[in-house]
Amino acid sequence: MLVLDVQIVLVGALVGISSSLLGSFLVLRKNSMLSDAISHSILLGIILTYLLIKQTTGPFFILGAALAGVVTVYLTEFITNTKRVKNDAAIGLVFPVLFSIAVILINLYARDVHIDIDAVLFGEIGFIWLDTTRWLGLELPKSLLSMTIIALINLAFVSLFYKELKISTFDEALATALGFRPTLLFYALLTLTSVTAVTAFDAVGAILLVAFVIVPPAAAYLLTDKLWRMMAYGIVISLGSSLFGYYLAVLWDVSIAGMMAVMTGVFLILAFLLSPRYGLIAQEVIRRSQRFANEERALVVHLFNHEHSSHQNEENIVSALREHLRWSESKSRNILMRSLDNNLIVREGEILNLTLKGRAIAQEIMQPWYRPISSEG
Repeated sequence: MLVLDVQIVLVGALVGISSSLLGSFLVLRKNSMLSDAISHSILLGIILTYLLIKQTTGPFFILGAALAGVVTVYLTEFITNTKRVKNDAAIGLVFPVLFSIAVILINLYARDVHIDIDAVLFGEIGFIWLDTTRWLGLELPKSLLSMTIIALINLAFVSLFYKELKISTFDEALATALGFRPTLLFYALLTLTSVTAVTAFDAVGAILLVAFVIVPPAAAYLLTDKLWRMMAYGIVISLGSSLFGYYLAVLWDVSIAGMMAVMTGVFLILAFLLSPRYGLIAQEVIRRSQRFANEERALVVHLFNHEHSSHQNEENIVSALREHLRWSESKSRNILMRSLDNNLIVREGEILNLTLKGRAIAQEIMQPWYRPISSEG
């Protein structure tokens, strides 16, 4: 049983790795929902290819089915380029039509064939052991071998064309000027996405595939600004989603693919909350620090404005802060304590005086042209 557990987790992880490698570029290009369109429209490619060659396996079947994904992208781009609808609307126009045609064709011509719509959408990764083959004397699921090959192909593509893909993603005009042919790279990327979807549909289904294409790269995007780190984090998140998703699915007796998809969402939520730079908690800490700093600046500017004036003893006192700065008693006390701790002010009885540090901050705000003359020159 342990061997089967490992095989299921490995298949899920390989689908995640294959998908997130390509998905990183789709997310950055803001084309991630094309993966959803591709994963649904390949059903039309599957049924058309079957009707032509009467096979549901093999390289011709995969390429024929993947071609439907490329056609989906081409039609979407064609409609978008008319400038009459936006890209997301074009996606919504194209893939439901192609998917509906596929459903009709299945009901008309392939009722007795092992092409099930539920299998295409949801898959059943727990049954990969039913379709095995021998390799090096080992009985292995065909899905494990096929996804290993696809993962290696996707990794090789990204590694070989990393520079070209990176420049094309961030600056298409520069890529064109350098002769990188970004349109060709884009279609190659989506062709591999289609091939990955066709290869994975029987095991994990379209929904988990879309989750792996979009969610791990999106979560990784919250953690780093470096492309290579984004892809590495996406791979780690895919591995974690497969591992934890499988064991939680077994524990709670629920869909394995569904729980893996849920775990990608859990990792996204964690990244959204805990990202050291873009996370919700980090942003709140930054906003709070900025608010504290602004309050302290307001205090030193107030003291600076009345310093050495005839009203200094009336204005630069604790009780005057509530009246002039409209701070509550508790807020005034907190700001005073922080300013004292940060060596911005000193307190002499009721009188508040600026330190050299506090005066320098006030002068920088009120007299930005002022620069103290160094004693060295």
